[in-house]
Amino acid sequence: MLIDHRESENHSQERCRKCGMSLTSDEIAITRKLINRGTTVYYCADCLAEAFDVRRADIEAKIVYYKKSGCTLFQ
Repeated sequence: MLIDHRESENHSQERCRKCGMSLTSDEIAITRKLINRGTTVYYCADCLAEAFDVRRADIEAKIVYYKKSGCTLFQ
């Protein structure tokens, strides 16, 4: 499971388009990976999971997979 650092991360002022939650860099990256690399509209893991009709754990697993795969969207 990924650690939620929403409150401690100051690098991003981006917020989820649907619920308004502050986003992590991983949530921004997974939105770009799953929706569109050039998007400027981002979603939190919960809202992405809802949109794709999957569990949050599935989104988190994809984040881990893409990080291990060396995807440059993920830091």
